[in-house]
Amino acid sequence: MLSGNTIIFLTLVWGTREGQTISQIAECGFACSEGVSCKNKMNRNIFNSFCRQPPPSVTPSILESLTLSTDTKCVHRGACALYLSVSASLIMEESLRGLEICLLSLDTQETRCHSTRIPKVSSRKMVGRTLQVHFDCFEVSVAQHLYVTLKTIPYYCEVQISREYHVKDCTDADVGRNIAACSAARLQYSVDHAQKAIKVQFADIPRAQAYYVRLCLKWFACEDYSPPVLVNAEQPRKAVALKYSQLLPCLCIEGWAAVPDAVRIQICPFENDTRSLWDYIFYNPFTRSLRWEPPCPVQGQVHLCGMSEMGDLCWELRHTGRTGPGSVHYSKVDPQPWLCMKFSTVQGSWVRCPFADGNFPGWKMKIHQLPDKIRASFISRSPARFQVQLCNRTEPFHCHVLETISVGPQEGVDARAHVDIPEAEVCSPDICIQGWRTDVDYSVPAQMCDIRCSEWRCVTVGQVLQEEAPKATGLSYHHPQVGKKSSCISLRTDASAHLPCQSSGLFRQH
Repeated sequence: MLSGNTIIFLTLVWGTREGQTISQIAECGFACSEGVSCKNKMNRNIFNSFCRQPPPSVTPSILESLTLSTDTKCVHRGACALYLSVSASLIMEESLRGLEICLLSLDTQETRCHSTRIPKVSSRKMVGRTLQVHFDCFEVSVAQHLYVTLKTIPYYCEVQISREYHVKDCTDADVGRNIAACSAARLQYSVDHAQKAIKVQFADIPRAQAYYVRLCLKWFACEDYSPPVLVNAEQPRKAVALKYSQLLPCLCIEGWAAVPDAVRIQICPFENDTRSLWDYIFYNPFTRSLRWEPPCPVQGQVHLCGMSEMGDLCWELRHTGRTGPGSVHYSKVDPQPWLCMKFSTVQGSWVRCPFADGNFPGWKMKIHQLPDKIRASFISRSPARFQVQLCNRTEPFHCHVLETISVGPQEGVDARAHVDIPEAEVCSPDICIQGWRTDVDYSVPAQMCDIRCSEWRCVTVGQVLQEEAPKATGLSYHHPQVGKKSSCISLRTDASAHLPCQSSGLFRQH
């Protein structure tokens, strides 16, 4: 049991689930188990931050419970303060002298601790018994994000309980009705796009209180974006114009009373409009690195993708998925016009193609038909290495690889490299030729499918002149021994291409 007049009160608190209700207290205070002489102390030092190895009898299970809740202490209606109520229990061991409760504000990084110590003689009598401690004098702020830790004294390594706790915000009926700072959350604003300004006005300022208002960028904390502007109590309805350069999802309006350590209320009206973040893409042509550095944190996924010819689909490249909220980096990226970045959040998906303007060196793959073979040629504006794959198409940019063929190195600017593939291996339905750049880590393949192969046959010159030449209008054949029926050429019956099977002559287009 706990000593003093707090026994009944603590029974009610411990019987309530954590964070479920808000209790009112007349005064904050401290209590420990009945009959135990406890000494308590508030501090902000780090003397108990360094742990020691525990003896065999001290295990994490000696810390039985840590319960957190929010209390209010009111002078009168509308003039209340919030306090964190902490209840903890510990099974005493001979080496223990008490326990310590520490409160870390994740918004300000401020740490406050409360230690409960038992005299050495009393601690020996308590061995095997449960020590109960209650403390409700941690003053907290509306919507504050806290990290609470319960440790032993002395502090033994890995013998602790840690909890995150969110203090109720102004949407809670009790908090909104009794905490004066919640009135500051009733801000009215409008956006003047022409002047690039957000006009802010307080709908209600209680008891002629002066307030500050500013714009800030919310990351871990809300960082300065504009200097704070004072709203005088004499002009509570005065509108304040806060200038901005760009509307960002983390751009927030922050207001607080002009008193020390006042509660700060934030409104982030553009948090769902993430479209502006996707333009912060940077490419370094010397290191060939591609970076996305958003000015705001955003939860989502980023992929590299290949844009289709119609520009309606962007197919994600394998092994390129990255998860926010920070920056994303890709090394050795091929600056192709159709290589893009795809961003996906709960609001939807967006695609940006940083090389679409064609200002970076690129490459092309072309397919040429030769007698009995297909030639894949590569033209690059910078030195590069390529590879060709024959594959069975399954979906755009992805197909089952049948054969891989290396291409000779391409050196210099605007140089060419090629590889020849037997026609019989290509001229089948769903067979594709994919061209890859192999000297980079990320590249979109050039893919050509459904290649039409024309029929070639070998005929004598006499047959050409007598039978095929009338069909191939606009063509003539020049050969030093023309007319000899033993001369052999190859002729494709459509006039779109023509090559001899020997290098003894050629057709020319009239």
